[in-house]
Order: sequence, then structure tokens, then C-alpha cells
Amino acid sequence: MKRLPKIFRNALHKSGLRSAIKETLSNFKDGKDKGIESFRSPKNIDVRKDIKEKYNFDGELLDIFLNNKNNVVHKWHHYIPLYDKYFGSFRNRPIRFLEIGVSKGGSLQMWRQYFGDDAIIFGIDINPECKEYNGLSGQVRIGSQADEDFLVSVVAEMGGIDIVLDDGSHRMEHIVGSLKILFPKLNNSGIYLIEDLHTAYWRNFGGGFDKKSNFFNSIRDLIDDIHHWYHPVGHHKEMISNYCSAIHIHDSIVVLEKNMVHRPLHSEIS
Repeated sequence: MKRLPKIFRNALHKSGLRSAIKETLSNFKDGKDKGIESFRSPKNIDVRKDIKEKYNFDGELLDIFLNNKNNVVHKWHHYIPLYDKYFGSFRNRPIRFLEIGVSKGGSLQMWRQYFGDDAIIFGIDINPECKEYNGLSGQVRIGSQADEDFLVSVVAEMGGIDIVLDDGSHRMEHIVGSLKILFPKLNNSGIYLIEDLHTAYWRNFGGGFDKKSNFFNSIRDLIDDIHHWYHPVGHHKEMISNYCSAIHIHDSIVVLEKNMVHRPLHSEIS
């Protein structure tokens, strides 16, 4: 019974099975369900063991995450090995890393330890209280990820970007808007990672399973774009797809790789 969504349990207790099903489905449809709490790990869980056994990962980033002190860092367990998979080759280099969403400052702290002292690390957040984290593990700038002038000014101050991690508002229009602005400014061989995309199915974030605004519809357009050689429709998002060499989709995460894209050729050799 404890594994059932809280909304369902409460409605079942008050109104019976039929009403509980109706109310639960209604809340999921409207994006009102606070179901993210149902995924929170139990207080007595061994986080290292959970990540190691489920995802076969026991790398240094896990140590950094588990030994975090001072500022709070909050991450889904399956994100840790994915970060290492896509960011590992950038370690101990003078790379430029931009995180959208500073929250309580722990994430920037984690990235400083992971990437090393030579990395240029910036975080942006719309909450002015995040100013207190400026200069601790990286530079913090206050502004909206929906503000093009602000984003352009931050990239200019950084001197370019190699990695963008979008952990911002998680709203569909902001995710799409930031990608449109920042991906063209990403350096070649760069990585653009968007996380917490379960919100693509939640209406209070502008998404929904059957909504056109669901971000995964934008990804479907990009998939068509990178295969434009083989169909007559052309491009939907040319400024992105002309330089997007790969798209990776994981649970709640999309990763775009930026590289020069060339017309494919094949050869027959004997």
C-alpha cells in the first residue's frame, strides 16, 4: 500500500476505489501530482550500493557526490554515471562549463571538484538569493534562461562554452528557448545536456503526454533533421541540426553532441 501514490491512497481512504482512480488520473493529466516525492530514496538507503548495483558505476564522481559537504546537492541516482559518461573526457582541462540552475549551490561545488581548478565554471539562476554562491566554486550570474541578451552576455563573459547543463526551470518553453540560443554558441565537440525531462509529461511545466509542446516532440524533429539526406521534408531546426552529430536519450535526460556534420558517403571495396 505504501508504494501507491499518496494522492491515490488519500482518495481511496476518503472516497473509495472508483473516486481514487478518477482523482489520480485527473491529477496526472493536469500535471498537478507531486509524484516526484514518490521517487525519493528511503532515509536508510546505501546510496553507493544502490548506484553501484543498479548502474554498475563506482567512479570518482560518485565519491564526490557522496562526500559533498556545506552546500546541498540533489541528484537522481541514475544521473551520476551518465554525467561521467558524457563529461569524463573534459576533466582536468581548461573547459568552459555553464549550468542553468544554481539552486542551493551544491551542484557547482560538485562540478568544481570533478572538473578541476582549470575549468571555467558559471551558474545562472533567476533567484537573486543565489548570489551568495558567487565566487565559491564558480561564478554565479542572476538572470532568466529565457532572456536571450542575458544568456549571450554570460557566454561572452565566459569566452565560449564547451558544456551546457540545463537544470533550470524545466519548463518546455524555457528548455527550447535556451537550446535555440546556446547550442549554436557551443564549441565544436561540445555537449549540451538537458535533465529532469520527466517534466515533459507534466502539464504544469508546459508539457503533457499528448501535448505538442512536450520537449520530446522537438527531439523527434531533430531526429528527422539529422536524417534530412533521406527524406524530402527538409529541416525543422537547421541552426541546431546542421551541427548536431548525435542525440542520446536516457530516462529524463537528453544529450546533444556538437560537431561538424558531413554529407554521408558509402564505398564498396574488394
